[in-house]
Amino acid sequence: MLLLALDTATPAVTVALHDGTDVIASSSQVDARRHGELLLPAVDRVLDGAGLTLDAVTAVVVGTGPGPYTGLRVGLMTADTFGLALGVPVYGVCTLDGLAYASDLAAGQGPFVVATDARRKEVYWATYSDARTRLTDPAVDRPADIAERVAGLPAVGAGALLYPDTFPVAHEPEHVSAAALAGLAAERLAAGEELPRPRPLYLRRPDAQVPKNYKVVTPK
Repeated sequence: MLLLALDTATPAVTVALHDGTDVIASSSQVDARRHGELLLPAVDRVLDGAGLTLDAVTAVVVGTGPGPYTGLRVGLMTADTFGLALGVPVYGVCTLDGLAYASDLAAGQGPFVVATDARRKEVYWATYSDARTRLTDPAVDRPADIAERVAGLPAVGAGALLYPDTFPVAHEPEHVSAAALAGLAAERLAAGEELPRPRPLYLRRPDAQVPKNYKVVTPK
């Protein structure tokens, strides 16, 4: 097994290789505006670091968000392209699940929250009972609107760090790592679980939209 994992649902452009037992190479860069520029060089860097070529990959794992439309689709389209070119399966893993899996809260007792920055003064979030068990579907809300629902729960992620009034006990990591996504996917595959095809969790409409009263000037 050689999993190529990648995620562009957060400001982190993150890539990793996993051999079914351990992560053998990884790369993460934080730049919310350059997902398209940074992702393929990161894939090349990770493969070079492991001394492997792309045709050694047996499956692709990609973070499905939730995340902003523009950034998230970079990773999803790249993963689908690799899958088609190599003739290998492409699996989707919720980005929030990767953060939960990597968090130091995963080893503790009781539920916790994962929250990432959704911009517009909102967070993408879900609650977990442990590193591998999500209790609620991913959602997008203003922190103040969910304060009562998450009161008393420790939290992890950039969204938690941004809004201390709602998440007073916030922990790192700030962003997801492809290494965590790959580790979680490898564990699920080894257990015989069927991982889903990647389907994006946009949760809301894209920021860029056609203006109202837009006048078409191209000929019919």
